[in-house]
Amino acid sequence: MHAVERLRVPLGPAAAAAALALFLAGGLLGARSYGLNYWLYRGYDAPKDPPYVTVRGTQQEISVTSPALGGRAQQVYVYLPPGYATSRRRYPVIYLLHGFPGRPLAFLETVRMGVVVDSVAARTHSPGAILVMPFGSTGTFTDKEWANGVGKGQGWATFVARDLVRAIDARYRTIPSGRARAIAGLSEGGFGAINIALQHPGEFSVVESWSGYERPDKLRSIFGSKLQLLAANNPTRLLPREAAALRRDHVYVWFYSGNDDPLHVQNGAFAAELGRYRIPYHYFQAFGGHNWALWRDNALPAYEIALRRLARA
Repeated sequence: MHAVERLRVPLGPAAAAAALALFLAGGLLGARSYGLNYWLYRGYDAPKDPPYVTVRGTQQEISVTSPALGGRAQQVYVYLPPGYATSRRRYPVIYLLHGFPGRPLAFLETVRMGVVVDSVAARTHSPGAILVMPFGSTGTFTDKEWANGVGKGQGWATFVARDLVRAIDARYRTIPSGRARAIAGLSEGGFGAINIALQHPGEFSVVESWSGYERPDKLRSIFGSKLQLLAANNPTRLLPREAAALRRDHVYVWFYSGNDDPLHVQNGAFAAELGRYRIPYHYFQAFGGHNWALWRDNALPAYEIALRRLARA
């Protein structure tokens, strides 16, 4: 058998440059794709319903114009439970507040709350709840703490408790009552959920904080050059004043920390204060830190607890 001689034709300068450009472009596209996927899913696979789910919920993006934010139109994502489009029933609502830096779609893409809603509906035949996920800032890396700040048009807490709630009740078939509303959030959103619920008694009957905190960061850009608004956004100070209203409205607080999360210290202290003021609550430390794995692992019980406690039509 004759050996086949392979001819090696050297590339000219232009061809070599073109080949290098293609190689680099492919590498950049690959890196961009990896980076985008990590930003969306934090290293997990894209969310996918289990095989037994035959009817899926519906994701919508809407815009809510908020007087509390100076007329700013704010991005909001809504997840309607399976069967919403074909029913006439009214639904309870769970408001979900993202952390910092954060974005509302992380609840669907990373925490997989849509999969949770679909799975529970398929297993239990429960109508479920509407999920509402607002964007709580002017930019992904701009910190607002979900609090009413000193600047004009910086009423982020009022945006959620008043403008957003009214807009959702007007647009969707909700049960328009605080007894059918939950507010929850992760990390900074957990602080926001507790803070907003205490500032607006009667608007929410279930409050959940996933790895949140109760002592706000001393951010002068939000609370003033002399931190004059800090006390008004401190749940540990608000609780004694609002305890009677919380008991009257049968508000239930469900929250947790990772056992490796330093925030478990102040969360444990807040749990003791809730007990002192006879506010129904459940607090626990889960195995883990302050991360997406913890929030994903506890997404199902967080949803199920809210469903059990919220009023239904």
